[in-house]
Amino acid sequence: MGIRFYRAYTPSTRHCSVSSFEEITTNKPEKSLTKWVKRAQGRNNRGVITSRYRGGGHKQLYRQIDFKRDKIGISAKVISIEYDPNRNARIALLHYKDGEKRYILAPKGLQVGEILLSNFQAPIQIGNALPLWNIPLGTEIHNIELQPGGGGELVRAAGTLAQLVAKEGNYATLRLPSGEVRLISKNCWATVGQVGNIDINNIIIGKAGKMRWRGKKPHVRGSVMNPVDHPHGGGEGKCPIGRSRPVTPWGKPALGVKTRKPKKYSNALIIRRRD
Repeated sequence: MGIRFYRAYTPSTRHCSVSSFEEITTNKPEKSLTKWVKRAQGRNNRGVITSRYRGGGHKQLYRQIDFKRDKIGISAKVISIEYDPNRNARIALLHYKDGEKRYILAPKGLQVGEILLSNFQAPIQIGNALPLWNIPLGTEIHNIELQPGGGGELVRAAGTLAQLVAKEGNYATLRLPSGEVRLISKNCWATVGQVGNIDINNIIIGKAGKMRWRGKKPHVRGSVMNPVDHPHGGGEGKCPIGRSRPVTPWGKPALGVKTRKPKKYSNALIIRRRD
């Protein structure tokens, strides 16, 4: 992936950059794998805003991604590398030998025309999926299951990868992108390679309007609100928040307070917490 910079025609384009999209091979998605999804825009089933500063944005057609990779033993050919507006990673269209079509996350280095396989004894090559017990130590993997057969849940963002550190008993030890080291069942499946589009973090947004296109509204500080709207609000000018510690709009501690449940079931599987 490359990055393209704008000329400084306006103040917003002076430092603005976008992806060059040089790896994209087609601009039309597979119609049978798309559907319209009504976006919640931060609202619950009663229409009440529960996540603030969300809404608007460009219309997006959802692409159905195969996170399970459960077409075991049937090879597939990579037909195209496509853009997906719903995620920062690229997606690859696969045509299986039995005629079925599916989208997967496109790993770094995947090329059109390659043959991929999901099998217990699949070769260790980019894009192939197989269980952790059959993946060599030190292999870079992504799209990792948390529960066998549940589909990939970990390491799906652009440029991310996990590393298989050890295997002992019924568990495999993984080093995740966050720095966390944890145990996962050896029966869980993963895909070999690193998720593509690795330069996504180097893109400069450039202007506020591009965040509105993405469905994100301006985030307003509590200290500039009125006392009725936020505990930090009120006062004359740039005054302090008037409390011993920062709090949320609902009075709970904020900024640095750990919110993970102390008795969560997966605590026993975490060897080292994330950085």
